[in-house]
Amino acid sequence: MKKIIKKKFTGSSKRWLSRQIKDSFFQQKKIHGFRSRSAFKLLEIDKKFKIFKINSHVLDLGSSPGGWSQVIAKKVKSGRILALDILPMENINNVNFILGDFLNEVTKKKVFKSFNRKIDIVVSDMASNTTGNKDLDSYRTSELTLNAMNFSKNALNEKGFFLSKLFMGSEFKEIEKKAHIMFKKVIFYKPNASRKDSRELYMLCKNIIN
Repeated sequence: MKKIIKKKFTGSSKRWLSRQIKDSFFQQKKIHGFRSRSAFKLLEIDKKFKIFKINSHVLDLGSSPGGWSQVIAKKVKSGRILALDILPMENINNVNFILGDFLNEVTKKKVFKSFNRKIDIVVSDMASNTTGNKDLDSYRTSELTLNAMNFSKNALNEKGFFLSKLFMGSEFKEIEKKAHIMFKKVIFYKPNASRKDSRELYMLCKNIIN
C-alpha cells in the first residue's frame, strides 16, 4: 500500500489517504458494507438518544451516497423511508429516493405527497463542498442547516425529531438561537466517530413549538 501512495499521491492527497487507511471507522465501513463512515455517527447518535422506531416515517436529506439511509433501513422496518439528494444514489432496500433539491417547490410537493402525513424524523448529514477555507465552508454548511431546519418546521409532527450536521463557526449562535425558538428540546453532540480535529457537530432537536 505504501508503494501505491508514493506513485499516485503527493502532498495533501497523500496525507488524506494515509489517514483514511489508519482510520478504524474507515476500515469498519468496508467490513460492514456501509457506503460512508458517517454511518457510524448515526448509529452512535441513535444508540444514545433512541431516535428511530420500527414504524417511523423518516426523511434523509442530502442522502447520497446512502450511508445514513442504510442505517435507517436496518432500524425502520414497517414505516417509510424517503431519501433525497441532488446527486444520484444507488438503490437501498426499503428506501425510496427522490433526485432533487429540497428547497425546490416541486421537490417539496413530491416529498409531502410521498408521505401524505407529517414526518416523524428528518435527518441531514449535508455539508457544502469544501473550498479549503474553513470559515467559508462552515458558513455554507450552516446555511444548509438553517434551510433544513426551516423545511422541518413544516414537515415534522409535533413530537418529531430533527437531526443535522453543522460546523462550529460564527453562525453557531444564530443556529442555536433559532433552534430553541422552533423546538422545545435542543441537544448538541459530537460522536466518537467524528474526527477529533474536526469542527463537526450534530444538533438534535425534538418537539416543535407551534
